[in-house]
Amino acid sequence: MTTEPHPPALAGRREWTALGVLMLPLLLVSMDVSVLYFAIPAISADLEPNAAQQLWIFDIYGFVLAGLLMTMGSLGDRIGRRRLLLAGAAAFGTASLVAAYAGSAGTLIAARAVLGIGGATLMPSTMALVRTMFTDPGQRTKAIGVWSGVMTAGIALGSVMSGVLVEHFWWGSVFLVNLPAMLLLLVLGPFLLPESRNPRPGRFDWLSVPVSMAAVLPVIYGLKELASQGWNVRYVMSVTLGLLFAALFAHRQRTTVSPLISPELFRCRGFTPAVVLNLVAAFGMMGSAYFTTQYIQSVLDKGPLEAALWSLLPSVPIGLAAPVSAQLVRRGVPRAYVVGAGFAVSACGYVMLALAGTDSLWLLLAACAVLACGIVAVMSLVADLALSAAPVEKAGAASSLLETGTEFGGALSMAFLGSIGTAVYRHEIPASPAPARETLGGALAVADRLPERAGDALATAAREAFTSGMHAAAVTGAVLLTVAAAAAMVTLRRVQVPENAGRADQLSPSGA
Repeated sequence: MTTEPHPPALAGRREWTALGVLMLPLLLVSMDVSVLYFAIPAISADLEPNAAQQLWIFDIYGFVLAGLLMTMGSLGDRIGRRRLLLAGAAAFGTASLVAAYAGSAGTLIAARAVLGIGGATLMPSTMALVRTMFTDPGQRTKAIGVWSGVMTAGIALGSVMSGVLVEHFWWGSVFLVNLPAMLLLLVLGPFLLPESRNPRPGRFDWLSVPVSMAAVLPVIYGLKELASQGWNVRYVMSVTLGLLFAALFAHRQRTTVSPLISPELFRCRGFTPAVVLNLVAAFGMMGSAYFTTQYIQSVLDKGPLEAALWSLLPSVPIGLAAPVSAQLVRRGVPRAYVVGAGFAVSACGYVMLALAGTDSLWLLLAACAVLACGIVAVMSLVADLALSAAPVEKAGAASSLLETGTEFGGALSMAFLGSIGTAVYRHEIPASPAPARETLGGALAVADRLPERAGDALATAAREAFTSGMHAAAVTGAVLLTVAAAAAMVTLRRVQVPENAGRADQLSPSGA
């Protein structure tokens, strides 16, 4: 890679305004992951879905999103990231309107599937466009930090927004809020956003699309079911099947003339460590959320909306994490040390979580804030590194790999740390009816049906057992993130962000 003969052009008001426009759909796409948390009861009462339909209403969005990320990232590199973004925004807005007024469970499931398709186009396209709009390394680091913060905040805001809207309006309102942002993007996007694509993309490898989905979906499904249902040969086989297809997908990418995901990406210095560290960071984030949401609701006995509002508090300091880490890197602190410190801070958050008792709301919220700040700092810096290391013409594919890794990291975390917590819970819960031995929610339901003294004793024992399980998972998470901190400082020590990343002359002729 040649050295840039002159400093990259600084982004101006237009680029920063465009970033603000991009963040609105990104916020809504991330919110849609959790937006049905409080709307499901109202949907069930209105549409009367059966058990399988209710499950698909909730899960189909995330499954389609995860399965199509790599496809859409590669497609954007070929047809143009702005073009794909605007097409995705139109699909997302249309599907939101259909979902809001769905008259049957089948219609809502189909609309949620289209929302997943739209989300899969929006997420890698927004990150890839940030990569091409901000050519100055310092500005790009700051912009990607904003991207990471908005993405994290959206997941937290989704559940709260759904609770507020369902309380004051009907359940369809949780989808209608998507329309103004998508309309704004469709109106302003063509004027503010530059078009960029790979000038020599080659043929699109359609055969890799179903193979990639067969690699991603069974693994995500199996890991999520293992986390919620416990060990079962069916879910293990699902993960195994996905891994076999992943091996087939990797083989095809190495041997086909025009791969969906070019193996050259993994030969870019710093790209592979960044993708792996991003996966580990997602592991750390989702593992804590799996326990803390249940803790606030079931251990502290908070109502769903109250629990969601409390869970927003740790999000307040997250907005500072990415800018502070970016500023440290700009002032000359080696990226390896800042990323390592981010993992170390997150490990401290897990240690704080391990100290929480059965009545430790403020300690738990502080632990979540510390953990999330460290993780967001890590994810923003490694995303910047991965996108800077990758050739600009493959920015969409690079973005999609980062986000697919995030999905894998979250699912793996819930399965692994969730299994540890469940094992400790079952070991510590006293002899009791089967539902009480399976989950804390089951134990509390059984306790409500028992005589007062026996019910109180079971509820107390179950809450203590769950907290012990959370402690064991937190200690495990702290150890893993400490190892990640050391690994980051070793693997990133000699990696530098290329100064010529995102040059205008590397874009297609249509770039503007």
